[in-house]
Amino acid sequence: MISPASIDLVFETARVEEVIGDFVQLKKAGSNFKGLSPFSDERSPSFMVSPVKQIWKDFSTGKGGTAVSFLMEHEHFTYPEAIRYLAKKYNIEIEETVQSDAQKEKANEKESLYLVSEFANTYFQNILHKTDQGKSIGLSYFKERGFTEETIKTFDLGYALDVWQGFTDEALKKGYSIEYLEKTGLTIVKEDKRFDRFKGRVMFPIKSMSGRVLGFGGRILVTDKKAAKYMNSPESDIYHKSKVLYGIYHAKQSIAKEDNCYLVEGYTDVIQFYQTGIKNVVSSSGTALTSEQIRLINRLTKNITVLFDGDAAGMRASLRGIDLILEQGMNVKVCTFPEGEDPDSFAKQNTLQELTEYLNANAKDFIQFKASVLFEESKNDPIKKAETVRDIINSISKIPDRIKKEIYIQECARIMDVSEEVLFSTLAQINKKEIQEEGKKLKSEQKAFEVIKHQQPVKKVDVQYLLERKIIELLLLYGHMSQEFEDLVLKENDNGELILVPEIQQAKVFEKIFLDLQDDEMEFSNPKFKTLYYTIIDRLNQDDNFELKTFVNTVDQDMANEITTILMDDERYTLDDWKRMNIFPKEKLHTVSQLVSETILSLRCFLIDQKVKEFQYETIQNKLDTNRDVLEQVKDYSGLKMLLSRKLNRVL
Repeated sequence: MISPASIDLVFETARVEEVIGDFVQLKKAGSNFKGLSPFSDERSPSFMVSPVKQIWKDFSTGKGGTAVSFLMEHEHFTYPEAIRYLAKKYNIEIEETVQSDAQKEKANEKESLYLVSEFANTYFQNILHKTDQGKSIGLSYFKERGFTEETIKTFDLGYALDVWQGFTDEALKKGYSIEYLEKTGLTIVKEDKRFDRFKGRVMFPIKSMSGRVLGFGGRILVTDKKAAKYMNSPESDIYHKSKVLYGIYHAKQSIAKEDNCYLVEGYTDVIQFYQTGIKNVVSSSGTALTSEQIRLINRLTKNITVLFDGDAAGMRASLRGIDLILEQGMNVKVCTFPEGEDPDSFAKQNTLQELTEYLNANAKDFIQFKASVLFEESKNDPIKKAETVRDIINSISKIPDRIKKEIYIQECARIMDVSEEVLFSTLAQINKKEIQEEGKKLKSEQKAFEVIKHQQPVKKVDVQYLLERKIIELLLLYGHMSQEFEDLVLKENDNGELILVPEIQQAKVFEKIFLDLQDDEMEFSNPKFKTLYYTIIDRLNQDDNFELKTFVNTVDQDMANEITTILMDDERYTLDDWKRMNIFPKEKLHTVSQLVSETILSLRCFLIDQKVKEFQYETIQNKLDTNRDVLEQVKDYSGLKMLLSRKLNRVL
């Protein structure tokens, strides 16, 4: 258990924009920040962070909350783990009591897999640094590769003993369940036998963007034709190799800062580059590049530079990955190393300045690279050259931006010595085919929609829900603000008619709302809003220094999510950057009293309507003649609604 004082200190210190900035590239948007959603595949930003309110909202998925809830959603942390992560980030010492065995058993399955992986990471490091076999074999190998002690520790490199059950026996001895050892793939279970997956290998832990150990890569150090040179952990609930990039935890801040990501093939490529001083580098860990991995980079930068050796097979593999990167609307450059060199060996032999200069001088735009590689293979064969041109145009067709497409067509025409007209015609053919396919897909979706449309009635707008939601928003945003309110007092004039007489009074927003609702005996119909309303009123009444950040952190997760949804809807228009188009939305802050008065008057009008409908319903149900009393009440309510509507400038 983490002490309440430690939790409070973490919440006071953590900045939501800094925490989320480690995972998403954020750009200033007025007083807020915006970025691409980390929870969905999108090209236009719908993710917003408010430094003032210390909350975030993802409009594409509806998720929202505080820095802690973001870590719980994005990294699948438990609440205590999110607190520990933030404490580590901000160098806060936390007071914590030891968990009992019963509490450990209550940890969910995914959390158990993380715990096993963390234990394995520590175990492999201890073997590397504290055993004779680890030092003489594992540590010697890493030092031969040129890795310093500091680098080895930074990347948590380790060693698996060349024995059948070394890790498994130690894990079971420490109380870890064989069920989770098997599910992480660290232990292989066959009938009544149990043995280690990784045996006699140097170990590379594969981490998430937040630094959690998801799985491992192991390299064998002896020549064995039957054993794979590299072996990775199998897929599990926490490790999906198509969604993970090796080195992303160490590279994320540098990628965002440099606004570029170097993409290499292997673990040692990443480590050697990092040690040389280029830290914005990641690897797909020997697997073919996937859309999920590209989207991971896309959150941090729009620019990728693909690095590989001069091997022809490697070049073709990279060419396949380029099309995937282009589809995501990203900018791609490619850099090859001299024959016989790879990123690891080249970085080892050169200083930071030499390496940086080489990358800057040799990184080619993808169209130049692809054309130069394929052109060499086809320059003496007209048919192959035609296929090469079509291949390049096919890559260009993947680019969403039309201006970029045109520029690349012009560049391709120059390099391949083909007229632009022919290339544009070819591009049009490819696009037409894609449009036709999209059209077929759209028609099938429309048919499905027609079926759904006829099956489901159109949902009516719940006016009371919207008005109650607006009241909660006003309390959260402006609850403690003092304003001048124009109250409408019902009085009789000289002719005996009811009229609304305006009276000006000074009051705090929460007092005005509470008293008006109490006077009219108005109750919230939505249970969530009702609970939230009384919680906020109580807090505002007791705390003169009411702060949104503190309040959101003290309510339960459901309530916090509801609050952030309400509050960030208020900021949504900034995502569209209206000011850039000389459209200036009116700031709510300048009309708080008007907003409060209009919301309460609208709620009164709605409830009057409901009351009149009740009279009508009762009269029809009871099959009674409409008596004078009912008519008088209906007349009074209708007259009151007319007066309120005039105040709201509505025509009835």
